[in-house]
Amino acid sequence: MEYRENKRLNARVSLLGFGGMRFPTDGEGKIREAEAAGMLRRALEGGVNYFDTAHYYHDSQSEGFLGRALEGVPRDSYYLATKLPVWKVESVSDAQEIFDLQLERLRTGCFDFYLFHALDRKRWQAVKEQGLVEWAEELQRQGKIRRLGFSFHDSYEAFEEILTARQWDFCQLQLNYLDTEEQAGLKGYHLAERMGVPVVVMEPVKGGLLAAPPEEVEELLRAARPERTPAGWALRWAASLPGVLTVLSGMGIMAQVEENLATFARFTPLEPEETELLARAAAELRRRTNNGCTGCEYCMPCPAGVDIPENFSLWNRLARCRDASLLWRSWNEVLKDEAKGKHCVGCGRCEEACPQHLPIRADLARAQAALDAVPRP
Repeated sequence: MEYRENKRLNARVSLLGFGGMRFPTDGEGKIREAEAAGMLRRALEGGVNYFDTAHYYHDSQSEGFLGRALEGVPRDSYYLATKLPVWKVESVSDAQEIFDLQLERLRTGCFDFYLFHALDRKRWQAVKEQGLVEWAEELQRQGKIRRLGFSFHDSYEAFEEILTARQWDFCQLQLNYLDTEEQAGLKGYHLAERMGVPVVVMEPVKGGLLAAPPEEVEELLRAARPERTPAGWALRWAASLPGVLTVLSGMGIMAQVEENLATFARFTPLEPEETELLARAAAELRRRTNNGCTGCEYCMPCPAGVDIPENFSLWNRLARCRDASLLWRSWNEVLKDEAKGKHCVGCGRCEEACPQHLPIRADLARAQAALDAVPRP
């Protein structure tokens, strides 16, 4: 396993981090704990020492599961990261109540990395007005938070405002070779690098899109390095940035754990010509993607019962699919009618919650029309 050492943070972190948002689940959305725990054990054996979760991941199951799964593992052998859902907080007492519950769920006395979750300009203003920065700083002095940072979903301008407001220990950004100009983007990464703020990368494979690209893109990558997988290319792109502390992967099956461990066991930064190759791949993907949904599910649950991420997943697959009829069954037989975009009532709650700031209501209508037109095989 490749590690990044940061002397200012007194941390030596595995370059591959385990994200706790996409554990395997059953038909009712419950984490399949035995399977997921096996994946965590394998990751630990392979040298992964950074585990990231959040209060509401997996419908609030992720923290409790992770606490149980890591029980018995020496606490000084791994770094534990979780996040405060600032949109649910109206006061310091609210924050403290959630924080205490997180300590209980994760069966720990402190968090190695603690984040204000999904900050944007509006939420940052609320965090300041509610005194949450001072609250977190006091917890740092008490040793209950070891490193304080934030995850981010907004424009570069908002990122610059937040990053320069104080001396953060780290920040977490959505960054991949397709999203170089989205949200904070590479411009935000370079600002953090200049300021000496380590970056934790999320969505390095963009919700799986970069792990299973269109055939033309996969052939382009395979021709250059036949032994490297599409996901391996995407992870290497993010990990090649020197200011990156760790690259999070929300692994959902054991095969992904093994593939990612292999990528970071033999890690070498990308060569300039390989970076250029990925820029060409990104250009082709941008041409073939309908919208930027990553499947994060912040928009869920929908009050009208629409499965927004699944609608967009199928719509984006349609844009990348050589034979549209292959999606007919998924749209017409697998996805329940009541979960389709046509049932959207236009309330807009999803758009308020979307970290990608997608025009969800309009895109649902477009997706419905496109998928309804898929021919039967």
